[in-house]
Amino acid sequence: MYEYYLAIVLIPLAAAIVAGLAGHKIGRAGAHWVTILAVGISFALSVVVLGNMFWGGAETENISVYTWAVTDGLRMEVGFLVDRLTALMMVVVTFVSFMVHIYTVGYMADDPGYQRFFSYISLFTFSMLMLVMSNNFLQLFFGWEAVGLVSYLLIGFWFKRETAIFANLKAFIVNRVGDFGFILGIAAVVMFAGSLDYATVFGHAQLVAGQSIEVLPGTPWNAMTVTCILLFIGAMGKSAQAPLHVWLPDSMAGPTPISALIHAATMVTAGIFMVARMSPLFELSETALAVVIVIGAITAFFTGLLGIVQNDIKRVVAYSTLSQLGYMTVALGASAYSAAIFHLMTHAFFKALLFLAAGSVIIAMHHEQDIRKMGGVRKYMPITYWTALIGSLALIGFPGSSGFFSKDLLIEAVKESHWHGQGAVYWIAYLSVLLGVFVTALYSFRMFFLVFHGEERMSADVKSHLHETPAVVTVPLILLAIPSTTCWRAWARPGTAASDS
Repeated sequence: MYEYYLAIVLIPLAAAIVAGLAGHKIGRAGAHWVTILAVGISFALSVVVLGNMFWGGAETENISVYTWAVTDGLRMEVGFLVDRLTALMMVVVTFVSFMVHIYTVGYMADDPGYQRFFSYISLFTFSMLMLVMSNNFLQLFFGWEAVGLVSYLLIGFWFKRETAIFANLKAFIVNRVGDFGFILGIAAVVMFAGSLDYATVFGHAQLVAGQSIEVLPGTPWNAMTVTCILLFIGAMGKSAQAPLHVWLPDSMAGPTPISALIHAATMVTAGIFMVARMSPLFELSETALAVVIVIGAITAFFTGLLGIVQNDIKRVVAYSTLSQLGYMTVALGASAYSAAIFHLMTHAFFKALLFLAAGSVIIAMHHEQDIRKMGGVRKYMPITYWTALIGSLALIGFPGSSGFFSKDLLIEAVKESHWHGQGAVYWIAYLSVLLGVFVTALYSFRMFFLVFHGEERMSADVKSHLHETPAVVTVPLILLAIPSTTCWRAWARPGTAASDS
């Protein structure tokens, strides 16, 4: 069966190599066709895996594909752990990536780096799949660093722009800070559990929790607490939690398709996934969970407030990503792992939709991004208008939207969590996610009404050319709007993907 999983992972890698190294030979059409087909195949195969896991009665598979080295009994392997959590993440990653690939054909049509861009985003998909499908910390770290490297290349894709160079350097350096903690966390896992394999480490978790380590001389710390906090520092960098959130708004210097890919399905969700996957470890440290929930609460509320004062259409959506990542982190700290992953899934769809809708507006406005210079766009771009409205309603958690079911479940999970009645930690977390709902509605519809309603504030030249974007741009918007509106009540029941992590 591992050949099946290898195909899901390696087909996008092969397409990235072809588009990157032979792009000048196969041309622009060849580059987009080979990568779109590759990611489309991975998506179709991932749907089969998801179907087998949820409705076909398939069992969790832990497969070792290749042993790279064995040093003093420490095995370094390439392998796959495929359970419900993995299957769900595979579908989310490949579906959003598939939509972004199609959208890119229209958005990057006139860019001289066309083939290079398709190579990068296909490589991004491969990296994220390696991360979510890993069954050991070594492969997890490989995927972790690979998505960081490709994001560096994509944020600075327009490398002749000074803003892009500063943005990708900022992203790279801030993530190195987080990754320093992450690799120390992995080292702690090896030191205390003696293995890189998830199953072995989880099996030794109780033994690790009974040990201590002196971070400072004379001050013993619980080994599990230190390990989990170090791992979470890595998640703070990747998933942009305060104070390591500063790189994410600046990542808007890259092309809009990669903004959608980074914010919706790859990189920033890697930290959330990692903590959910490591839940058997985090559950043994109350202190680590307290750190997680407080950091998430601060990020959820205060980055939402920053979104209110932004005027760049992409930065508004970027700050909403920061806030929603904070929501997911709060759920993780409340031990509501299924709620966190449920919101990750719905957020991937409606956030990709919002970014691509923003990109559609930017294309039509001749790359103008200031919402104060827009207005009245509704009558010129009806498809973009309605899909952006659907995405905005899902973001604020409007009843009936996908965001309503996931966000409502998340808030209730925090309210009824083990932190209930335990003083400051509970009230910081609960009030942050509750008040954050109103903040989200404020900045979301401030942007929506300034762009699509009211007085037309664009120049006469822009207005004369303003029209709906082509089908290659609007079809992905429509396809992403479907899961943003579908009723997800069934997915909110206990026993879904994340609860098996």
